[in-house]
Amino acid sequence: MQNLALSYKDYIISMSRYIVSLNLKEVNEIFRRAIIRAYFEPQLLKMDYRKSNIKHPLILDDGLTVEDILHLYFDISTGIDYPDGDEWFTVEYLLPFDVKLPDNLKGLDYFTTLSVSDGKHFWRHRELIRFKMGKSKRLAESLAFIDKKYKELSKAIHDSPVINQLK
Repeated sequence: MQNLALSYKDYIISMSRYIVSLNLKEVNEIFRRAIIRAYFEPQLLKMDYRKSNIKHPLILDDGLTVEDILHLYFDISTGIDYPDGDEWFTVEYLLPFDVKLPDNLKGLDYFTTLSVSDGKHFWRHRELIRFKMGKSKRLAESLAFIDKKYKELSKAIHDSPVINQLK
Protein backbone atom coordinates (compact mmCIF):
# COMPACT_ATOMS: atom_id res chain seq x y z
CA MET A 1 0.00 0.00 0.00
CA GLN A 2 2.87 2.35 0.77
CA ASN A 3 4.30 1.77 -2.73
CA LEU A 4 0.94 2.63 -4.29
CA ALA A 5 0.77 5.88 -2.32
CA LEU A 6 4.34 6.70 -3.32
CA SER A 7 3.78 6.07 -7.02
CA TYR A 8 0.54 8.08 -6.92
CA LYS A 9 2.49 10.95 -5.34
CA ASP A 10 5.19 10.63 -8.03
CA TYR A 11 2.49 10.70 -10.70
CA ILE A 12 0.97 13.89 -9.29
CA ILE A 13 4.39 15.54 -9.10
CA SER A 14 5.25 14.56 -12.67
CA MET A 15 1.85 15.78 -13.94
CA SER A 16 2.26 19.10 -12.16
CA ARG A 17 5.65 19.50 -13.86
CA TYR A 18 3.98 18.83 -17.20
CA ILE A 19 1.22 21.34 -16.56
CA VAL A 20 3.72 24.00 -15.50
CA SER A 21 5.82 23.33 -18.58
CA LEU A 22 3.08 24.21 -21.07
CA ASN A 23 4.18 26.95 -23.42
CA LEU A 24 2.12 29.98 -24.41
CA LYS A 25 0.73 28.33 -27.55
CA GLU A 26 -0.46 25.26 -25.66
CA VAL A 27 -2.05 27.30 -22.87
CA ASN A 28 -3.87 29.59 -25.32
CA GLU A 29 -5.09 26.65 -27.42
CA ILE A 30 -6.43 24.84 -24.34
CA PHE A 31 -8.11 28.00 -23.05
CA ARG A 32 -9.66 28.90 -26.42
CA ARG A 33 -10.93 25.36 -26.99
CA ALA A 34 -12.44 25.30 -23.48
CA ILE A 35 -14.28 28.62 -23.81
CA ILE A 36 -15.60 27.70 -27.26
CA ARG A 37 -16.83 24.27 -26.15
CA ALA A 38 -18.19 25.42 -22.79
CA TYR A 39 -19.86 28.66 -23.89
CA PHE A 40 -19.98 29.57 -27.57
CA GLU A 41 -20.99 26.22 -29.11
CA PRO A 42 -23.75 25.44 -26.56
CA GLN A 43 -25.17 28.96 -26.87
CA LEU A 44 -25.17 28.82 -30.69
CA LEU A 45 -26.84 25.40 -30.60
CA LYS A 46 -29.64 27.00 -28.55
CA MET A 47 -30.02 29.64 -31.31
CA ASP A 48 -31.01 27.33 -34.22
CA TYR A 49 -27.44 26.38 -35.16
CA ARG A 50 -26.61 22.71 -35.59
CA LYS A 51 -23.49 20.69 -36.24
CA SER A 52 -22.28 21.03 -39.82
CA ASN A 53 -21.64 17.94 -41.91
CA ILE A 54 -19.07 19.85 -44.01
CA LYS A 55 -15.42 19.37 -43.09
CA HIS A 56 -13.29 22.50 -43.30
CA PRO A 57 -10.17 22.04 -45.44
CA LEU A 58 -7.88 23.61 -42.80
CA ILE A 59 -9.71 23.55 -39.45
CA LEU A 60 -10.01 20.11 -37.87
CA ASP A 61 -12.85 20.85 -35.43
CA ASP A 62 -16.49 20.52 -36.46
CA GLY A 63 -18.40 23.55 -37.60
CA LEU A 64 -21.92 24.83 -37.11
CA THR A 65 -24.59 25.91 -39.55
CA VAL A 66 -28.14 27.18 -39.62
CA GLU A 67 -28.59 26.15 -43.21
CA ASP A 68 -26.43 24.00 -45.42
CA ILE A 69 -25.02 26.91 -47.41
CA LEU A 70 -22.96 28.93 -44.91
CA HIS A 71 -20.92 27.19 -42.20
CA LEU A 72 -19.21 28.63 -39.11
CA TYR A 73 -15.88 27.39 -37.69
CA PHE A 74 -13.75 28.45 -34.75
CA ASP A 75 -10.09 28.93 -35.68
CA ILE A 76 -8.19 28.38 -32.45
CA SER A 77 -4.74 28.23 -34.07
CA THR A 78 -4.37 31.71 -35.52
CA GLY A 79 -2.58 33.95 -33.02
CA ILE A 80 -2.08 31.37 -30.25
CA ASP A 81 1.49 32.57 -29.90
CA TYR A 82 0.39 36.10 -28.92
CA PRO A 83 0.55 37.08 -25.22
CA ASP A 84 -3.11 38.18 -25.35
CA GLY A 85 -4.11 35.02 -27.26
CA ASP A 86 -6.33 33.98 -24.36
CA GLU A 87 -8.58 36.99 -25.02
CA TRP A 88 -9.59 36.36 -28.63
CA PHE A 89 -9.95 33.85 -31.46
CA THR A 90 -10.97 33.92 -35.10
CA VAL A 91 -14.31 32.81 -36.51
CA GLU A 92 -14.41 31.65 -40.10
CA TYR A 93 -17.60 31.61 -42.13
CA LEU A 94 -17.24 29.15 -44.99
CA LEU A 95 -19.18 28.95 -48.24
CA PRO A 96 -17.99 25.49 -49.34
CA PHE A 97 -18.80 25.79 -53.04
CA ASP A 98 -16.55 26.31 -56.04
CA VAL A 99 -18.71 29.00 -57.65
CA LYS A 100 -18.17 32.44 -59.11
CA LEU A 101 -19.42 35.09 -56.71
CA PRO A 102 -20.68 38.47 -57.91
CA ASP A 103 -18.21 41.31 -57.30
CA ASN A 104 -20.36 42.82 -54.55
CA LEU A 105 -19.76 39.67 -52.44
CA LYS A 106 -15.98 39.70 -52.88
CA GLY A 107 -13.52 41.50 -50.65
CA LEU A 108 -12.68 41.85 -46.98
CA ASP A 109 -16.22 42.91 -46.01
CA TYR A 110 -17.66 39.76 -47.53
CA PHE A 111 -15.77 36.80 -48.99
CA THR A 112 -12.22 35.97 -50.06
CA THR A 113 -11.04 32.73 -51.66
CA LEU A 114 -9.70 29.67 -49.92
CA SER A 115 -7.84 27.30 -52.25
CA VAL A 116 -8.77 23.68 -51.73
CA SER A 117 -7.46 21.34 -54.45
CA ASP A 118 -7.33 20.74 -58.19
CA GLY A 119 -7.56 24.47 -58.89
CA LYS A 120 -10.83 24.71 -56.97
CA HIS A 121 -11.63 27.17 -54.22
CA PHE A 122 -14.19 27.86 -51.53
CA TRP A 123 -15.20 31.25 -50.19
CA ARG A 124 -14.59 32.40 -46.64
CA HIS A 125 -15.01 35.37 -44.35
CA ARG A 126 -12.91 35.74 -41.18
CA GLU A 127 -13.60 37.82 -38.07
CA LEU A 128 -11.47 38.34 -34.99
CA ILE A 129 -13.62 37.83 -31.88
CA ARG A 130 -12.31 39.55 -28.77
CA PHE A 131 -14.31 37.97 -25.96
CA LYS A 132 -12.22 39.39 -23.14
CA MET A 133 -10.62 42.79 -22.53
CA GLY A 134 -8.27 42.63 -19.57
CA LYS A 135 -10.43 41.42 -16.70
CA SER A 136 -13.75 42.21 -18.34
CA LYS A 137 -15.46 39.39 -20.25
CA ARG A 138 -17.58 40.20 -23.28
CA LEU A 139 -19.02 36.76 -23.99
CA ALA A 140 -22.63 37.78 -24.69
CA GLU A 141 -21.54 40.65 -26.95
CA SER A 142 -19.19 38.34 -28.84
CA LEU A 143 -21.90 35.72 -29.26
CA ALA A 144 -24.33 38.34 -30.59
CA PHE A 145 -21.69 39.57 -33.05
CA ILE A 146 -20.98 36.04 -34.34
CA ASP A 147 -24.69 35.43 -34.93
CA LYS A 148 -25.28 38.88 -36.46
CA LYS A 149 -22.37 38.41 -38.90
CA TYR A 150 -23.65 34.94 -39.89
CA LYS A 151 -27.10 36.38 -40.64
CA GLU A 152 -25.61 39.33 -42.56
CA LEU A 153 -23.45 37.08 -44.75
CA SER A 154 -26.28 34.59 -45.26
CA LYS A 155 -28.68 37.37 -46.32
CA ALA A 156 -26.11 38.73 -48.78
CA ILE A 157 -25.77 35.27 -50.34
CA HIS A 158 -29.55 34.77 -50.51
CA ASP A 159 -30.06 38.23 -52.04
CA SER A 160 -27.56 37.52 -54.83
CA PRO A 161 -28.01 35.47 -58.01
CA VAL A 162 -25.40 32.94 -56.77
CA ILE A 163 -28.04 31.38 -54.49
CA ASN A 164 -29.52 29.65 -57.54
CA GLN A 165 -26.24 27.76 -58.06
CA LEU A 166 -26.16 26.59 -54.44
CA LYS A 167 -29.58 24.96 -54.09
